Amino acid sequence: MTEFGIDSKSELDKRDFKKSNVLETYSLNVNNIIVEVNIVSNEAKAVPQYIISISNISETTKLILEKIRERFISKMSIKSLEKIEDSNVNIKERFKSEIQNLVTENFPDINVKTVNMLTNYLIEENLGLGKIEIMLRDNALEEIVVNDHKTPVWVYHKRHGWLETNVRIYTEAKIRHYATMIGRNIGKEITNLNPLMDAHLLTGDRVNATLNPISSEGNTITIRKFSSDPWTITKFIKMNVLSVEAAALIWLVVENELSMLIAGGTGSGKTSMLNVISNFFPPNQRIISIEDTRELVLPESLHWVPMETRLPNPEGKGGVTMLDLVVNSLRMRPDRIIMGEIRRKQEAEVLMEAMHTGHSVYGTIHANNAKETIARLTNPPIDIPKEMIPAVSVILVQNRNRRTGTRRTLQIAEILPNGESSILMQLNVKKDVIEKINSSEVLFDRLKLYTGLSGDSLDKDLKRKVKVLKWMVKNNIENVNDVGAIISKYYRGKLKIE
Repeated sequence: MTEFGIDSKSELDKRDFKKSNVLETYSLNVNNIIVEVNIVSNEAKAVPQYIISISNISETTKLILEKIRERFISKMSIKSLEKIEDSNVNIKERFKSEIQNLVTENFPDINVKTVNMLTNYLIEENLGLGKIEIMLRDNALEEIVVNDHKTPVWVYHKRHGWLETNVRIYTEAKIRHYATMIGRNIGKEITNLNPLMDAHLLTGDRVNATLNPISSEGNTITIRKFSSDPWTITKFIKMNVLSVEAAALIWLVVENELSMLIAGGTGSGKTSMLNVISNFFPPNQRIISIEDTRELVLPESLHWVPMETRLPNPEGKGGVTMLDLVVNSLRMRPDRIIMGEIRRKQEAEVLMEAMHTGHSVYGTIHANNAKETIARLTNPPIDIPKEMIPAVSVILVQNRNRRTGTRRTLQIAEILPNGESSILMQLNVKKDVIEKINSSEVLFDRLKLYTGLSGDSLDKDLKRKVKVLKWMVKNNIENVNDVGAIISKYYRGKLKIE
């Protein structure tokens, strides 16, 4: 048995597979390796399964590749790989020619393209993250988690929620090796003395790893995938995350430089919504984003400077905190400041001061509703005076229904002069639609003050925005850069729609 394998369809109970209800099927191309993905529901399983199989490598070829793999491993063990201390050495490139020679030796009559494909397959199996590399290429996945060597890898799918896969890592040593390799690539380490690690892959995917006995069942790896195809407002509307009317209201708020906080629980879509509202930023303003690990992808038409925090090295030096970046951003002449997550008092105080001095600020915070958001802001550990809260004009709350896996905008609330919240729109869970429940007490008065527009003019502006949003949905304008281009044309008065 190998250390990392796929329980392929041929190895699964074929009768069970035939009985399964196939929910979705699609293919991935990973370095010319064609991978078939089947998502199946089976009465014998508590959750659906994510089954991957490599379709353009025959079973006979796989047996020969396994012998090549064993031959290579006999020469170069995991421990000897870890002894390569020069961080400038790309281990995959270092051994590529050696593996290529082994492939050519065993398959003398194949063409160069096939040699490269089989070489890439062996490199990922031996020097990369194995079958995890395949799942990292699936844009439909949000999370990939290894819980221990005894159970299958799990994934969180955008359309199907948590799924059990047919991928296994068969030794704790291999899991630990993957964590060590990820850390080494970016100058971090995970050891018995430091058994917890937060890191990111070179692709931007966030990684958390833990070692046994901290995680008592075994070593773990949790990968939150960086979205190469980020969420946009049209995607959110199509998926019924929010209505066109709610989107138009958010657009109006963002366009007119009112600050906003996005609240919600873990996995509710706070950062995704932060990315969505950035679709509405004007291209003639400077935007500074501050994150622990970069997740935002803004339209290329925007004047955007992304910044990331940095943890200190093992000697405790070289760390750059969120507060450091917030303070520094104010010296960079920003028009808009985006903050990944507000956690501490000093960060919140600096951001509130930025709001009071005319900057538009957008950030996320962990809270389940608008009222709880105010409570979090005004109690430890953030603990800012309630008098400062009205600098935030709007709180937008995201919610994830863990039973169904759906994400929805739960509330859109304005902040009153006394620091309390007033709900303008709220999700009707039974109807699965966000509804207007209160008229604005202060938000539209602020917009009138700052824009000079009348109430009728603001209503007409909202209707124009609804029309543009519906047009983008109808015409399937979903790519972040395409959406950004449309919004830019709208601001320049160049957008003409039917």
